[in-house]
Amino acid sequence: MKKVTYKNAGVDIQAAGFFKGKIKSLVRNSFRPEVLTDIGGFGSFFKFPSRNFKEPVLVSSADGIGTKIKIAILANKHDTVGIDAVAMNVNDILCTGAEPLFFLDYIAHSNAGEKILLDLVKGINNGCIEAGCSLIGGETAQMPGMYKKDDYDVAGFCVGVVERSKIIDGKLIEQGNVVIGLESNGLHSNGYSLVRKVLSLAEQKRMSSELLRPTRIYVKPVLSLLQATGDRQQATGDRRPATITGISHITGGAFYDKISRILPDSLNVVIKKNSWPVPAIFKLVQNKGSIADKEMYHTLNMGIGMVLIVKEYSAGKIMQRLAQMKLKSWIIGEVVKGRKEVEII
Repeated sequence: MKKVTYKNAGVDIQAAGFFKGKIKSLVRNSFRPEVLTDIGGFGSFFKFPSRNFKEPVLVSSADGIGTKIKIAILANKHDTVGIDAVAMNVNDILCTGAEPLFFLDYIAHSNAGEKILLDLVKGINNGCIEAGCSLIGGETAQMPGMYKKDDYDVAGFCVGVVERSKIIDGKLIEQGNVVIGLESNGLHSNGYSLVRKVLSLAEQKRMSSELLRPTRIYVKPVLSLLQATGDRQQATGDRRPATITGISHITGGAFYDKISRILPDSLNVVIKKNSWPVPAIFKLVQNKGSIADKEMYHTLNMGIGMVLIVKEYSAGKIMQRLAQMKLKSWIIGEVVKGRKEVEII
C-alpha cells in the first residue's frame, strides 16, 4: 500500500512555501511607513500613527466579492478580482470618513495553480496601493474536497482610522441636503448571481472584459474632499457644519438598502433615476432578463458606485473638485421628510 502523505492528499506545503516567498517582495510595494515586518509571521505588525489623531477610532470591515469569481474562472482572467476584494472593504469603511490603514486577504482553493494565485495577490496588492493601505498578511488555504477543480474564493479584512469628532454616521443629514452620485466602473462586485442568470455562459465569456471591470476605489478622492473641507473651515473660521453629512457605498441591496441605512428616522431620500446616464451593460441585463426597474435599483448600482449626501451650498464645489480628480458625478436626488426610506422616481 502506498504511504499517505499530505501532498498526495491534496496539500503541497512545499509549493505553498515557495509561493509565499515569491509574494514577499511584491507586497512590500504597498507598505506604509507604519508596517514593521514582512508577511509570513504568526502576526502582522503595524505601528499605529497616533501622532496624527487626538481621539482615534478604529474602523474595520470584512467582505468578499461573491460570484463574480465565476466569471474570472470562466474567462481565465484573475488579475482584477483581487482589486474587487480590497475595494469592497475600503469603500465600506470610507463611508464613516475613515482612512484605510492595512488589509489582510483570504484565498481558499483546491488546486489553483501558482500563476492564478500570483495574479490574485497582484490584484489585491494593486488595490491596496490605490487605496493607500498596506497588504500586511493573509492566508492562502488549500482545501481539497471543499472546492471544485479550478474553483477558489477571495475575501479580505481591513482596518482604518478616523478622528472621533469627524466620524460620518448620517446623524447630521438634514432635509434639503442633496445627493451626489459618483460614477461606478461598471457592475462592480454585486448582483452577479442575477447577471449570470440572465447571460449565457457564451455571453459571459464574450463579455468578460466588461463583466470583470474592477470595483472603483473611492478612497483617495473622497478623503481629499473631507480634508479640503476641514482645511477650509480652519483657514476661514467657517462655523458651518461639515458639508458631507452622509456617505453610502452602493453594493448589495443597492440604492434602497444602502442609502436608507444611514438616514435619520424622520427623513427619506428621493432619487431621480434619469439624472445620470445608465451604462449600457445595465440596460442589456435588464432587457435580456425582462427585469423590473425596482429590481434593478435594488440589486445593481446602475452606474453609481457611491453617493455623498451634502449641504446644498457645497454641492457645486464638491462636484468641481471631483471633476478635477477625473471622477464624474451628478446630483441625483435630495433629502426630504419621511420614514428612513428611499424613493426612486
